[in-house]
Amino acid sequence: MKRLILAGTLLLASGTMSLADGLFWVVGNRATGRCNIVTSNPVIIGDIWFGDGPYKSKDDAKLARSNIRACPAVTPDEEKDEDSTN
Repeated sequence: MKRLILAGTLLLASGTMSLADGLFWVVGNRATGRCNIVTSNPVIIGDIWFGDGPYKSKDDAKLARSNIRACPAVTPDEEKDEDSTN
């Protein structure tokens, strides 16, 4: 019985981790004074002072970032750099 419970728990944990693939979050970074789009669920400690999401696409995350008052506007050059790194 213990083996069955352990196997079920491991199956559930691996399934939950795979659901996070392809999701995006918007995080506020105090060190840089910017809001970044990340692909992993953020841990809110230290320089990361807020996290918003998850979003199903990067375009959805960009739209959300543009509507968050705490996030400064992204210049076209910064957006090009962000797109080229991903």
